Amino acid sequence: MKHFRNIIFYVAVIGSFSLLMYWIVLKGSIKEVGRNIAEVTNNISHWQEFLDAFSHNLQHPLAILLLQIVVIILVARLFGWICKKIGQPTVIGEIIAGIALGPSLLGLYFPEISVFVFPDASLGNIQVLSQIGLVLFMFVVGMEIDLGVLKSKAHDAVVISHASIILPFALGMGLAYFIYEHFAPEGVHFSSFGLFLGIAMSITAFPVLARIVQERGINKTRLGTVVITCAAADDITAWCLLAVVIAIVKAGSFISALYTIVLAVLYVFLMIKIVRPFLKRIGDLHSSPENLSKPIVALFFLTIIFSAYMTEVIGIHALFGAFMAGAIMPENPKFRHLFIEKVEDIALVLLLPLFFVYTGLRTQIGLLNEPYLWGVTVLIIVVAVIGKFIGSALAAKFVGQSWKNSLVIGALMNTRGLMELVVLNIGYDLGVLNAEIFAMMVIMALVTTFMTGPALDLFDRIFKTKKQGQSERMIPDTYRILLSFGRPEGGKSLLQVANVFSEGKSESTEVTALHLSPGGELHHFNEDQIEQESFEPITEESVKLQQKFTPFFKISNEIDADIIDTANKGDYHLLLIGEGESIFEGSLLGKMIRSGRNIFNFTTNAKKMKDYSLFDERIRNILMKTKIPVGIFINRRFEKADRILIPIYSSKDIFLLRYAEKGVANAKINIVILDVKDTIKNDSEFQDEIIRLQQRTAPDRVSLIQSGSLYDMVFMQQFDLMFISTDGWYQMEKTGEAALISTLIIKK
Repeated sequence: MKHFRNIIFYVAVIGSFSLLMYWIVLKGSIKEVGRNIAEVTNNISHWQEFLDAFSHNLQHPLAILLLQIVVIILVARLFGWICKKIGQPTVIGEIIAGIALGPSLLGLYFPEISVFVFPDASLGNIQVLSQIGLVLFMFVVGMEIDLGVLKSKAHDAVVISHASIILPFALGMGLAYFIYEHFAPEGVHFSSFGLFLGIAMSITAFPVLARIVQERGINKTRLGTVVITCAAADDITAWCLLAVVIAIVKAGSFISALYTIVLAVLYVFLMIKIVRPFLKRIGDLHSSPENLSKPIVALFFLTIIFSAYMTEVIGIHALFGAFMAGAIMPENPKFRHLFIEKVEDIALVLLLPLFFVYTGLRTQIGLLNEPYLWGVTVLIIVVAVIGKFIGSALAAKFVGQSWKNSLVIGALMNTRGLMELVVLNIGYDLGVLNAEIFAMMVIMALVTTFMTGPALDLFDRIFKTKKQGQSERMIPDTYRILLSFGRPEGGKSLLQVANVFSEGKSESTEVTALHLSPGGELHHFNEDQIEQESFEPITEESVKLQQKFTPFFKISNEIDADIIDTANKGDYHLLLIGEGESIFEGSLLGKMIRSGRNIFNFTTNAKKMKDYSLFDERIRNILMKTKIPVGIFINRRFEKADRILIPIYSSKDIFLLRYAEKGVANAKINIVILDVKDTIKNDSEFQDEIIRLQQRTAPDRVSLIQSGSLYDMVFMQQFDLMFISTDGWYQMEKTGEAALISTLIIKK
């Protein structure tokens, strides 16, 4: 009754006030008399009027900008995903996406689409937004630099870093000497042209390098610490040099630039000696989400923007100010991680792809239409690689690194990525670089970044080093379990399940706890803290259970693939994972995607698809590609495993007795085997195996029953845990029932 009353009230209120407004409009139209309001008397149809208005809306600057952002983000994500699949940094794909949307591809083959999506009049909007994205990004880069590590490792880092700058800088200026007459714009001094080529050759992409080091699992090694420190020192030095170069270019000569340099030194002194202590005090007081209030956030954002404004006015570019603001932020890891989270997503996901596309719109690879020009491009790449790679590697060897580590340092320091594009765009905006040399240098940035991964793989093969995470196994009869968890509490539950197979003795089971953290969510300065927080619940539970485990923490951009790879290459007997849920589950789109995927999989592997179709795509992928048994744990408030139920659906489920044997070896555990479809009753081999299991253990703790329903709550409440095969799970779930108790679904 209440429902109908609400409907009547809603209709009455909306209807009465709508009539009132209509009456007001009618009365108001009387007041139009004598106000020279023109009547529409043209013969255009209503449909044509709609089309004209629609066309006008399509061409409105805001509509065009929003369309551009949608297209840019989608294409950037697509190319970034492709590059991740082939083992390359995402930034490579985003740079390629920018070039693809520019005149080199879209403008060349689909000019009408290019003109519609990226009209010349709209490029100013993209440029402004991209510059804001760069300011935020450079602030994040500055915050990622750990000055504490830089101080402690300064000696080796400064030698390697400065060697990796001076050699490519000198080679870049030497290259400028030979190409100045052909490629320098009119009216540009040689000093300006040479300095910009030198700084462009000597830059290193610190953010990309840091991600590669994390993903390769070398971040905790001495090599990882050295290369991160070198890159940080390189970044600070290169940006200071760039500020000087910009001052010289804008002033016209070094003497004239001295005034700008003096102001820049005063600015740096002010930021380090006055602003930094003030910010440190605030950061120490507001290092948690609860007390980081909006006024405090506004204060830090004002610091970023004002710092960028000051350096822009001084004449050394706003990006240096943003970088400096990040570098002087409080060194508290919690605060830095918290503040980066507020800035990074909007900067990297939304605004930074605009910069890549803006760069792509300026990159005209079609200008390189002669073999001579491509020859110069190859020469630029060779000079860049020799200068950065050789300079870094030789310096690393000189300070005592092994040949392998020296080559790895050289390859990583040769990574240029986004930072190179920033420098090139500054040079292009200042008129120091023309369109041809700009396109050549963009290609160089792509090639030198792309070659980093293959070079590291090559060095690994040459020196035949053992992969991270794989240790020597000295006890062949130990049962080895790999458990992979995402949420810390999930790791705790999986360790409890692993303890079921310990046979009452922790030394009989060797557990490795794998936690993979998405690369985009972690920064090297807070990695130890994140690792400690991730393993804290499982560490506490291991003490309670007296079950030792080996932590395995790794950065990953392909979590499913890394789980599969670790399980297949390690010497493990069982992989334990938690249940997952697709982001599309329960939606119409999810049903459509699932139906299409099921049809495809039935045509390729019908049997496996039947067994695995009830799982989400993540678990299905792991089940189909992992070569060892896999246990999927469904947690229904699991606390202990005193009584375990094993339902048998077919003779193929006989393998579950192996897990029953390991479980029942623990004196606290009782096993109940449920013959769901009279399989055991009609299978003498199955009966013999159960008898042997009872004889090898305590007979009263392994029992066989013929009656009992998996959907009967009273019956199921007798048990703490259920073991079931994937085939049995498929048959059970066909009825639409959910698991009533905690369940371990095991793939043979």
